[in-house]
Amino acid sequence: MLGAHKPLQFVKVLTWTFLILILGTNLMLSVFLSKRAERVLLEKQKEFGLLLAENLSHQIFTRFTLPTIIGYGQISLRVPEQFTRLDQVVRSTIHSFHVREVRIYDPDLRVTYCTDPNLVLRTGLAGEGVKRALTHEEPSFELFSRESGFSAMFKLELKPGSVVMRGFTPLRMERSFGPGAKNPIMGILEFSQDITDDYMAVVNFERLVYSSSIVTSLVLFWLIISILRRVDKISAERQAEKEKLVAELHQQEKLAGMGRMVSGVAHEIRNPLGIIQSSAELVLKKAKADNHPHTRIIEAIYDESRRLSRTVNEFLDYARPRQPRKDEVDLCRILEQACVFLERECEDKGIRMAHSCPEGTLVLGDRDLLYRAVYNVLGNAMQAMPEGGAIEVDVLASPAADGDDARPTLTLRVRDSGPGFDEKNLDKFKDPFFSTKDTGTGLGLAIVTSIVESHGGQVTLKNHPEGGAVVELTLPCPDKGETAPAPVRQDAQ
Repeated sequence: MLGAHKPLQFVKVLTWTFLILILGTNLMLSVFLSKRAERVLLEKQKEFGLLLAENLSHQIFTRFTLPTIIGYGQISLRVPEQFTRLDQVVRSTIHSFHVREVRIYDPDLRVTYCTDPNLVLRTGLAGEGVKRALTHEEPSFELFSRESGFSAMFKLELKPGSVVMRGFTPLRMERSFGPGAKNPIMGILEFSQDITDDYMAVVNFERLVYSSSIVTSLVLFWLIISILRRVDKISAERQAEKEKLVAELHQQEKLAGMGRMVSGVAHEIRNPLGIIQSSAELVLKKAKADNHPHTRIIEAIYDESRRLSRTVNEFLDYARPRQPRKDEVDLCRILEQACVFLERECEDKGIRMAHSCPEGTLVLGDRDLLYRAVYNVLGNAMQAMPEGGAIEVDVLASPAADGDDARPTLTLRVRDSGPGFDEKNLDKFKDPFFSTKDTGTGLGLAIVTSIVESHGGQVTLKNHPEGGAVVELTLPCPDKGETAPAPVRQDAQ
């Protein structure tokens, strides 16, 4: 039994492993796409920065450098007119391009121009990018961010200037002075471009990628869990059915052995007991006729021999159950017959019995065996109330369940006002030889269960919420869709 769930446990482990792999793969793919988007953004901004630097260098040379040399003979930004002219050229060029600041360094790394006048002629402001552009004479870019990529994911928007790209490019003259020679460097151009809006677009794309990955993983997780629960439920049902069949097989094997033993013992007792009973009956008749003083003793012997004979018959009935016939039997007629037979005993014990039964309640079965089952159930209910009480018997019709072989059923429900079943032993009352009374064989409900199950029905034992025991005998009807009229209650006292 313990190994029955190993395949299912393997499926669970495999499912969780598969889910973790999918989730990990999705997250890795999301990270790759996010980093790829950041690289594409940076490359695009670098290309744009190169174009901006070339345009700015061209505008400075054509609109400032040449006219200034022609007009003044030399460039000196300490002259207000020259500085103002350069500032106008720079600002008109960078207008609407989200450029926050432009600096021009001379070869001595001193700020000769800046859109912020307070930084002009200051030294020590040149960073590694400026030095690298002066040394290698090649443009370079650096990205500065006030927010990390992780923290930016949790903000709806970023403040302007949160992400800035700085470009460093040599500022050259546009006229070559010899074949193959590079244009001389006039200085180093540094510009800071605000790319916060473009970076926020990438962050929004990353949010979409990550959220899609998580949502798809959760949906997949839900689907796998749903399928797994369904498989687990089916497996549990099959396992429970298997365990039930195995338990029934063991029970049948045990009962078969017990039945053979009981049958042999009962058969050996039955013959001499019959002689004792018949002899006691003859002696009792003669003693009553002669008014013998030992008549009561003889009567007690006769009564006990009859009781012992019934006990032996119960043993034989349980040990050698017969195959029931499949006739159409009116369950209500059987119930009425049993109630009439027990009517006198109910009056003696102060028990009120009431039964309601619809007309035309036909079931498939053996009349004698069903009568025995109904009689035993009513007898047990009476024995549970030695001080008197009430017994209610109802016959209820149920429609056919789904399925090709399904039939409508009738349920005979017996409820008494006694103490009810002991909840701790409720599953044992149908076992043979189990009894909570000091007398009896404990075969009453076992015989009832055997008879009803041989008819394709079932026996249900439970306690009523208001007190008392409830026994339900469910039996199949011969025809599908048969309905019963409203019940008519009859009382017997």
